[in-house]
Amino acid sequence: MTRKISITDEAYDLLSTLKRSDTESFSDVIVRHYSRRNRRLSEVLDEVGECEDLADSIEETSKEMRGRAMKEHEL
Repeated sequence: MTRKISITDEAYDLLSTLKRSDTESFSDVIVRHYSRRNRRLSEVLDEVGECEDLADSIEETSKEMRGRAMKEHEL
Protein backbone atom coordinates (compact mmCIF):
# COMPACT_ATOMS: atom_id res chain seq x y z
CA MET A 1 0.00 0.00 0.00
CA THR A 2 1.23 3.49 -0.75
CA ARG A 3 0.16 6.89 0.52
CA LYS A 4 0.70 10.37 -0.81
CA ILE A 5 2.15 13.03 1.47
CA SER A 6 3.17 16.64 1.00
CA ILE A 7 6.59 17.78 2.17
CA THR A 8 8.42 21.08 2.01
CA ASP A 9 11.18 21.73 -0.49
CA GLU A 10 13.63 21.64 2.42
CA ALA A 11 12.43 18.16 3.47
CA TYR A 12 12.59 16.97 -0.15
CA ASP A 13 16.16 18.23 -0.50
CA LEU A 14 17.16 16.52 2.76
CA LEU A 15 15.64 13.20 1.71
CA SER A 16 17.31 13.51 -1.68
CA THR A 17 20.74 13.87 -0.07
CA LEU A 18 20.12 10.71 1.99
CA LYS A 19 19.37 8.56 -1.07
CA ARG A 20 22.14 6.07 -1.76
CA SER A 21 21.24 5.63 -5.42
CA ASP A 22 18.81 6.81 -8.07
CA THR A 23 16.88 3.58 -7.64
CA GLU A 24 16.35 4.01 -3.88
CA SER A 25 12.89 5.39 -3.11
CA PHE A 26 12.09 8.03 -0.54
CA SER A 27 10.20 5.33 1.36
CA ASP A 28 13.40 3.27 1.46
CA VAL A 29 15.31 6.28 2.79
CA ILE A 30 12.76 6.97 5.52
CA VAL A 31 12.63 3.34 6.65
CA ARG A 32 16.43 2.99 6.58
CA HIS A 33 16.99 6.27 8.36
CA TYR A 34 14.34 6.04 11.07
CA SER A 35 13.78 2.34 11.72
CA ARG A 36 16.94 1.91 13.79
CA ARG A 37 16.77 3.37 17.27
CA ASN A 38 20.34 2.67 18.37
CA ARG A 39 22.52 4.14 15.68
CA ARG A 40 26.22 4.66 15.95
CA LEU A 41 27.33 8.25 16.38
CA SER A 42 29.60 7.87 13.36
CA GLU A 43 26.56 7.04 11.19
CA VAL A 44 24.74 10.15 12.32
CA LEU A 45 27.79 12.34 11.80
CA ASP A 46 28.34 10.92 8.31
CA GLU A 47 24.81 12.01 7.39
CA VAL A 48 25.05 15.41 9.06
CA GLY A 49 28.43 16.25 7.58
CA GLU A 50 30.99 18.58 9.08
CA CYS A 51 29.56 20.86 11.73
CA GLU A 52 31.98 22.49 14.15
CA ASP A 53 29.24 23.57 16.57
CA LEU A 54 27.94 20.02 16.78
CA ALA A 55 31.44 18.62 17.29
CA ASP A 56 32.09 21.15 20.08
CA SER A 57 28.80 20.28 21.74
CA ILE A 58 29.51 16.54 21.60
CA GLU A 59 32.99 17.06 23.04
CA GLU A 60 31.67 19.22 25.89
CA THR A 61 28.90 16.76 26.73
CA SER A 62 31.34 13.86 26.64
CA LYS A 63 33.64 15.63 29.11
CA GLU A 64 30.71 16.35 31.43
CA MET A 65 29.56 12.73 31.31
CA ARG A 66 33.05 11.41 32.04
CA GLY A 67 33.34 13.87 34.93
CA ARG A 68 30.05 12.66 36.42
CA ALA A 69 31.06 9.02 36.00
CA MET A 70 34.33 9.67 37.82
CA LYS A 71 32.49 11.36 40.73
CA GLU A 72 30.12 8.40 41.02
CA HIS A 73 33.07 5.99 41.27
CA GLU A 74 34.65 8.12 43.98
CA LEU A 75 31.55 7.85 46.21
